[in-house]
Amino acid sequence: MLKGLAITPPVVGRISIGRVIERNGKRLPEKDDQFTLTSQVQNRDGWVLHPLDETLRKGAGGKLRSIPVRLLFNEPALNLRADYSLFDRSTGRPVCVGNGETSRRVGKEGMTQELCPGPDGCSFAMGECKAYARLNVRVGDDDELGSFVLRTTSYNTIRTLTARLAYFDAVSGGRLSCMPLELKLRGKSTTMSYRAAIYYVDLVVRNGKTLEEAISDARAVDEARKEAGFDQVALDEAAKRGFASGAFEDLVEDVPAVVEEFYPEGSAPAAEGKGSPAAPSNLRERLQGKVALVSGQ
Repeated sequence: MLKGLAITPPVVGRISIGRVIERNGKRLPEKDDQFTLTSQVQNRDGWVLHPLDETLRKGAGGKLRSIPVRLLFNEPALNLRADYSLFDRSTGRPVCVGNGETSRRVGKEGMTQELCPGPDGCSFAMGECKAYARLNVRVGDDDELGSFVLRTTSYNTIRTLTARLAYFDAVSGGRLSCMPLELKLRGKSTTMSYRAAIYYVDLVVRNGKTLEEAISDARAVDEARKEAGFDQVALDEAAKRGFASGAFEDLVEDVPAVVEEFYPEGSAPAAEGKGSPAAPSNLRERLQGKVALVSGQ
């Protein structure tokens, strides 16, 4: 296994609840009130839709607000990885990734271990650090080890998914990967949103099933897998080793999408005026050029 390279679940598509639009010459994130499933290919109009998007949308009557899924792993933390992340605005590469106690930071002297006080108390990040999570789920039955990835910086989504994964793991007796579940889009209003609806992702028992029925199904799937020789414990262990082999999870190809989520063009850095340069206006084009260069090597 290559050292220093995180081995992550194979990704066949993306799940988003928004998109990046061009407005007044700037690329800005725009939130939506429905899910979108895309491939990993982009064209001039943005991400190319995955064939499953049309299939699921027809069944939902137009707006896709729930997606039937299964999880890859029994261990909750392998399905959802959440941390506090600070990205370099000029290159898009991760600079510091922490969990609220310790962090891994890249500096002139290489990788160092530092204390992590979280975004609100970090003098190094100066307001630029955010909670950032990745959830991998199976959609459809074409590839049992392939996944769609949902990337999010929403505290509501991260907190809700973390709780749901822990609860479903507990009630199913550790059979999380066998549970018939679905991602569900929910809305809420807060004083910070000025009563406008904001959307976050929840994980619930698949529509039409009770919790007891879902647990019974999970037990049946677990038994069938064991009879077929499927070793879920070994799969979880392989995933754990893969994540641990690299300092940071995101690859160079993921960087443009991550940076557009964290630092939309035209946004001013919190540290501006304190010696930190603003992000170049052509950041996306520079990152895409680097991706193309790396891909061609």
